[in-house]
Amino acid sequence: MTVPETSPSTDVTSAPSAPSADAAGPRLALVDLAADDPRWDAALPVLQALRPHLTADLLRQVLADDAPGPRFLAAFDGDACLGVAGWRVIANTSAVRKLYVDDLVTAPQARSRGVGAALLAELERRARDAGCAVLDLDSGVQRFDAHRFYLRERMSITSHHFAKPL
Repeated sequence: MTVPETSPSTDVTSAPSAPSADAAGPRLALVDLAADDPRWDAALPVLQALRPHLTADLLRQVLADDAPGPRFLAAFDGDACLGVAGWRVIANTSAVRKLYVDDLVTAPQARSRGVGAALLAELERRARDAGCAVLDLDSGVQRFDAHRFYLRERMSITSHHFAKPL
């Protein structure tokens, strides 16, 4: 997938995943994905597990948009993408400055192996480094497994989210 570059692709860390029940769990490399990163070929199908409507063309539009768009962090085990997080830092009146997580998804075959926890921990570190008061996300009301994960990760349910399609 070739799209205009918006930011450099960098390897953030290469470390064992958070402890999990599977002692032989993945060794994760957390990687910032730029718009032109060839690893999108592996990451897009993982992101589509959460966002099935997202085609390569739509992703290119999101990444090329001049609005303050999401940055992406992905967890790889070798060439296999095991998880993707889309995020942004937002200034607003409710939190003043927060890191908002647009997307947080783990590949179905990699769930309950510490991938989501590793991504969330890295996002929390980035939020603190950026001077954010809050790490915030919305989760679909039907995503019960995700809700259990967020509560286990010490996140609180703080509001209802309302939307109106246009």
